[in-house]
Order: sequence, then C-alpha cells, then structure tokens
Amino acid sequence: MDDKQAMMKQGERGAWVSIAAYLVLSALKLFVGYVANSQALFADGLNNSTDIVASVAVLIGLRIARKPPDEDHKYGHYRAETVATFIAALIMAGVGINVLWDAIQSMMDRNFTVPNPISMWVALFSAGVMLFVGQYNQRLGKRINSQAVLAAAADNRSDAYVSLGAFVGILGAQFGLHWLDPIAALFVAVIILKTAYEIFREAAHALTDGYDEAHLKVLEDMILDVPQVRSIIDIKARTYGSNIYVDAVIGVDAELTVGESHDITEQIEQLLFDKEKIEYVHIHVEPVDDSSGKGHP
Repeated sequence: MDDKQAMMKQGERGAWVSIAAYLVLSALKLFVGYVANSQALFADGLNNSTDIVASVAVLIGLRIARKPPDEDHKYGHYRAETVATFIAALIMAGVGINVLWDAIQSMMDRNFTVPNPISMWVALFSAGVMLFVGQYNQRLGKRINSQAVLAAAADNRSDAYVSLGAFVGILGAQFGLHWLDPIAALFVAVIILKTAYEIFREAAHALTDGYDEAHLKVLEDMILDVPQVRSIIDIKARTYGSNIYVDAVIGVDAELTVGESHDITEQIEQLLFDKEKIEYVHIHVEPVDDSSGKGHP
C-alpha cells in the first residue's frame, strides 16, 4: 500500500505541471488575444483558464484518494480520483459550449477582424508547450496507472491541437481569409467538447461499476489456467480510481481440504498481481464434480 500511496503522490506532480502551464499560457493568450483582436486566441485562453480549475479538481481528487480507509469508506477513497475526472469533464464541456456560442454569433454577425500577427506566434508557442506537458503526463500516468493523470494528458494534447487550430486560423486571416479566425474558434469549441465527452464517458462508466469485457475475459482465462480450478461460476471486476477490484467464484474438486482450497485462492491472487498488478482480489470457492471440464459450469 505504501508503494500505491507513493505513486499517487507522484500523480500530483503531473497536476501541478498542468496548473503551472495553464496559468502562464491562459494569461498570455487572454492578454494577447484581446489586444491583438484574435477571437481564436482569446477563446483558447478561456479554454486554458478553465483547465486550471479542472487541473485543481484533479489535484484535489488525487489527494483525497490517498487518504486511508476509515469508518465511512471501508474500501478507501480511491474513487475520488474518478470523481475529480468527472468534474473536470463537466467544466470542459461548459467552456466548450460557451466558446461554440461565441464563435457562431461572430460568424452570423460577420464580425471579422484581422488579428495582429503576434497572436499567431503565441498560439504556436502554446501548442509546443502543451504537447510537451501532455507527453510528460502521458508517461507519468502510464507509469503510475492513474486514470486522472491520463485524462489530464488527453486534455493537454487537445489543448495543443486547439492552439494549432488557432495558429492556422490567424495565419489565414493575415492573407485576407478573415473568416478563418472565427472558424478556428469554432474548431476550438468542437475539440473541447469532444475531449470533454470522451473523459466524461470513461469516468461515468467507471463510477457506475462498468468494466471492459475484453479485459475481464483475459482475467477469466488466467484463472482457468490455474491447474486445480475446474470452472469459473461467476466473475466481476470494477475500478476504484486507478485500482481494480476482482470478485470471482470458482469451482474446485469437492474432495479438497479447506487448506488446499485456500492455497488455490492465494495462487490466483498472486497470479493476478504478478500479471496484471491487481492487488484487490476476492475469491470464493464452491465444490464441483472433479470430472467436469474447464470453463463455466
């Protein structure tokens, strides 16, 4: 458990990196976007300003998730990480809708302006920074198996693509394609909403105890590979933050002693930990006819 807590603490580092980047870039984009008359860059700055709130939510979630089990949370507080991811997705969706509405209004009013070229280079610089931050968080999230940090990495990458879109829109406006700047703002909104939906869907699936069927089948096959397991009567899995909980009912030879059956459950627990890093496994044993074949009864 100490290793788990240490890894979750490392995840907070990724949230802090995101917060620092968003603080600097949002201030820069909002200021330059306003004075340079770039709707796309200003919209990108608004996006980053709300990303600060989303990153803070992730940071708080990671900190709560590190709290040990107590009287009200016998399973621990790991789901706080998923709740934080869920909140971050809702914040992103709200910003995306606001940016989308502003872009549509600008296009309907035909309120086209030519942004100052400085806004173009700010957008390009921002894209480079966010690609770097996204790559950092992607590697960190995979190393510590953190759902929240991986979601932050996805957000970082989408922000980089948004800034690239703003760059293209501002560049086009310099060559007389004035409508490209609000079109770029529209593109910004679509990317924000798409990323928010994907993060929301994954978090909602986890919070409602959904689990990947393909991976569940992998776990089932691994348990059946244990020599004395005759069948799997039932198997379930769910996620608590970045942790996986597995509950399985297995069939074994009715002639086995209690001690021998217990040894089988410990073998399964060790196998799932060694192969899939699953620490929380509950195995219930049922007696079955030794002549039955492997698989479901």
